[in-house]
Amino acid sequence: MVHNSNPKLSVALATYNEEKVLGACLESIKGIADEIVVVDGSSTDRTVEVARSFRAKVIVTDNKPIFHINKQLAIDECKGEWILQLDADEQVTPELSAEIKSIISPAESPTTNHQSLVTNSAYWINRKKMFLGQWIKKGGQYPDPVIRFFKKGKAYLPCKSVHEQMVVDGEIGFLKNPMIHLPTPNFFVYVTKDNRYSTLTALEMKDKNLPLNFCSFFKYVFWEPNRIFFSLYLGHKGFLDGFPGFVFALYSGLHQETAFVKYWEMSKTGNGEVDKDWV
Repeated sequence: MVHNSNPKLSVALATYNEEKVLGACLESIKGIADEIVVVDGSSTDRTVEVARSFRAKVIVTDNKPIFHINKQLAIDECKGEWILQLDADEQVTPELSAEIKSIISPAESPTTNHQSLVTNSAYWINRKKMFLGQWIKKGGQYPDPVIRFFKKGKAYLPCKSVHEQMVVDGEIGFLKNPMIHLPTPNFFVYVTKDNRYSTLTALEMKDKNLPLNFCSFFKYVFWEPNRIFFSLYLGHKGFLDGFPGFVFALYSGLHQETAFVKYWEMSKTGNGEVDKDWV
């Protein structure tokens, strides 16, 4: 990684106990990053040590329930003309690196469309995801586009929901090459992460003061789980991914049911507090 007082590309990450995957992520951007900014949510493993071994600027804070808050903190600390926001379980391929380079340094790439670079404030990047040991091609999981590459000051995260996208001021382009996404190296990690995400969904239900009646019970315990399952498994052809496709569709639907049960329990306790085991 090259350090200078006027970086072209900053890479922003928020981390929490990511020592097993962070090294591969940072290794993948060594050739393009002028600056790495990591906001860590007080990890209890070697995450901070790994980040510093790549000469990253590390800011340690608390682990926010909505992880996007720490992501935005990292973005705000970046000095680069361009910012690439990554998760620790993502990796940039050589092909994607070359494409990003052609945008931040167009003079070095004679094939670059200079006119599009003038108008685009941000770019969508597709993600190639692995689940239960295989690449998932269907079930609505590919191309899985996210806005992650943008000019400084032209995009931000609202920090209201775990599923939100960047808000962009200006035109948005599309990069051709995907990044690699390895969110769940095993099923235990998948269930652990969904436990945290379903708590956030339950809190959103609480903020909306969702009524606890037969209609909401039917919707979130029966209708939504089945609708999501059949949409992913049949509508988006998740069955073509075999058993992993079935499991992904099934547990994606169960997310809503789990969140509703947590919300019901919060409401019945009377204080709305979140159980420490849920996050």
